[in-house]
Formats: sequence, structure tokens, C-alpha cells
Amino acid sequence: MSWIDIAGAISAQRHSQKDVVTASLDDLHFIAPVRKGWVVNINASVNFVSRTSMEVGIRVDAENPKTSEHFHVASAYMTFVALGSTGKPTPVPGLIMETAEDRRRHEQALRRRELRLKRKSKS
Repeated sequence: MSWIDIAGAISAQRHSQKDVVTASLDDLHFIAPVRKGWVVNINASVNFVSRTSMEVGIRVDAENPKTSEHFHVASAYMTFVALGSTGKPTPVPGLIMETAEDRRRHEQALRRRELRLKRKSKS
């Protein structure tokens, strides 16, 4: 799980060009095990940007190096907040969506954000 958090933070930090902190972890799904000796690949992308926060989608795949088979082993959505020099939340650049895939991820992230805000308001 720490690798997932690190990969998400790197993606958020690259987008915002600021220090970031983890605000939430949504929907972490372990789909398959990673066996000893396998290679793990982690991909993360910023799916949605609000004023100071970003949703990052993280996908973990593993490869059996003996057979060259690839397996999707975990997925997660995380929210990170950018911090300014004072340690307080600071605005981040908007998201540039260039492809249909970018727009699809953004729309799905917007729906997840709405659900997060509803859960938060009920607390």
C-alpha cells in the first residue's frame, strides 16, 4: 500500500509542482496476489483537479518474468492536497484533457468526488 501512496504522490506532485499530502484513499481493490520474484509496475495519473486537491488513479500490474505474463493486481483512487510554502493548501493548475480517455477519467472522477463530498457531509 505504501508503494501506491508514493506513486500517487509523485503524480500529484509532478502535476502541481508543489509538496502534496494524502487526503484520502478511496476504493483500494486487491485483485490478484503478487508472487515472490515478480516485477511490479505502478502507473498513476491525475484524473481530476479541484482548487487545491487532485484525484489520482493508481493501477498496479505485475509480471511473471519467467512466463512474461502480466496481471492486473490492484487499483486505487487517492486524493492529494497541494501545499504552499506556508504548509497550507494552495491552488494547483487545471487539468488539460487531450484525449477521449482523459475526458472519460475526468467524468468518472467527478462522480467519485461528488460521492466523497456526500459521505463527508453525512459525517
